[in-house]
Amino acid sequence: MDWLQTVILAIVEGITEYLPISSTGHMILTSAAMGIADDEFVKLYEVAIQLGAILAVVVLYWKKFFSFQQGWLQFYQKIILGVLPLLILGFLLHKEIEKLLGSPLVVGCTLFVGGIILLFVDKWFNKPEIDSVAKVDVFRALRIGFFQCLALLPGTSRSAATIVGGMQQKLTRAEAAEFSFFLAVPAMLAATGYDLLKKKDLLIGPGVGSDNLLKLAVGGFIAFLVAMAAIKLFINSLKKYGFKMWGVYRIIVGLLVFAAVYWGYLKA
Repeated sequence: MDWLQTVILAIVEGITEYLPISSTGHMILTSAAMGIADDEFVKLYEVAIQLGAILAVVVLYWKKFFSFQQGWLQFYQKIILGVLPLLILGFLLHKEIEKLLGSPLVVGCTLFVGGIILLFVDKWFNKPEIDSVAKVDVFRALRIGFFQCLALLPGTSRSAATIVGGMQQKLTRAEAAEFSFFLAVPAMLAATGYDLLKKKDLLIGPGVGSDNLLKLAVGGFIAFLVAMAAIKLFINSLKKYGFKMWGVYRIIVGLLVFAAVYWGYLKA
């Protein structure tokens, strides 16, 4: 993976991490399209640069995370309960999930199916009752957490799964999106930390390329800057237009992936 590919993947991560279109799926497709070898460092890079996207949420919503006034304990309690199912299932299925990370065909299928679902969610859940994260009780947080587990399958989109889960639990679109962002912080931090610890030899071990660590740092910074802009744009578009256009986008990309695999441009 050269420096241009490093930067392109970081931009893709920053744009797609909080959109309901799957950042992991798009990075897999981008890597395949650029002919990047599916090696262990590339897999680590695609996970580790999420640290930049995590920081974007913490910076944009710093008052939620660091305002230790009345209700702060309940806020973190909901976040912990919401992320617990994903952490447990992700730990148990880590090896099986890694096997799917290089498969464009899996991504194409999940993008397509998820796109069809997004075409209808605005109609299915059109009577929200909760317009503030503070009103989300612990049981709703836990149920949304189970929706988040769907994102373990590459191409599903953690953002899409949790936002749909939030809307199913009567949250407005905007509040479901914000709660999804909050759940992303511990979920992505745990996944990134686990991968960095497990594959630390790729960064500091003998015979490791001297620029591996630098690539992670630069990629994370680029992902941070791009994610800051993407989050703001996504919230505004969600309030105005809902999910239909994201569903159409996913279906189109899914069909293009099927075509690329069929004609041999991408390996299944």
